[in-house]
Amino acid sequence: MHSDPVNQPTEDLGFGRVVAQQVRGRFLLKDGTPNTRKYGLGGQLGQRLSLKAFAASWPAFLIWLFGLGLLVNGTFALAYAGLGPGALAGTEALGLSDPFLAAFTFSVGVFTTVGTGPMHAVGSTANWLVTLESLTAVVAWLGAGGLVLARLTRPRARVRFSHSAVIAPYEDGRGFMFRIVNMDLGELSDVEARVSLAWFEEVDGRRLRQFHQLDLELSRVEFFSLHWTVVHPITAASPLRGVTPERLRRSEAEFLVLVTGHEETFSTRVTARSSYTWDEVRWDGKFADMFVPSPDGAVTIDVERLDRIDRLADGTTSMPRE
Repeated sequence: MHSDPVNQPTEDLGFGRVVAQQVRGRFLLKDGTPNTRKYGLGGQLGQRLSLKAFAASWPAFLIWLFGLGLLVNGTFALAYAGLGPGALAGTEALGLSDPFLAAFTFSVGVFTTVGTGPMHAVGSTANWLVTLESLTAVVAWLGAGGLVLARLTRPRARVRFSHSAVIAPYEDGRGFMFRIVNMDLGELSDVEARVSLAWFEEVDGRRLRQFHQLDLELSRVEFFSLHWTVVHPITAASPLRGVTPERLRRSEAEFLVLVTGHEETFSTRVTARSSYTWDEVRWDGKFADMFVPSPDGAVTIDVERLDRIDRLADGTTSMPRE
């Protein structure tokens, strides 16, 4: 298949033409993370951990903090216990006969600064260890507090994408569509969506990956408090005209989605990304209605219905606007 002037690729998404031909697999993971890796930058362990800390859910983040706290205190407890039974005095007053449990209790008291009660370190080595743990605790608490504060104040778009996209009858033809919902209680406004298609085409006898920005029926909405069905009408000018499931599979098609919006709480621009590969596109389906009755008359949706797709009874039913 040769590219025609109407459908000449408009972008390469910043990967470069050579790299784009060599890549196998998806460009974007489902969570919007670029499927890329860079060597020669060093370990960057601290940056990698901080990025994972930002991306983790709150339950996972708190569990990791608690687990790291136990690990640090357990390590110091082993060090205290390794100094022998004479390194800590006053354990009898607390009824702690197990050396490790006594050392762990002492370590937690030093680390959290709540105090160690009647227990105290004996000897220069034990007291130097107490000093080291106290300094470690200061750094750890500052780091943990900074991460918590950054997570609380870092603006981001909590946009959830439907698990699958749909190609189905739409208006007088067909359309490629997917659905997004605002998962944040805060408001997003001036929201824009861009959808790019990356797939392989036969160009002058060569199999090359081409990129097309897809025209959307509606690419921008002023208010995004509920949900939005993003639609690319498959017209005669669309690179998807006449597309079939086999064509998508053979071309290793991937639809890359970028959503940007104005986050009103911090008054800043935020982004969300995702992608749909050819095997994540459902055919001749209809997104289920998300609206539910509300006793106070407010416009209400059920987010749990975001991914529901009903099979069309025939090929003539068009997708309703939302």
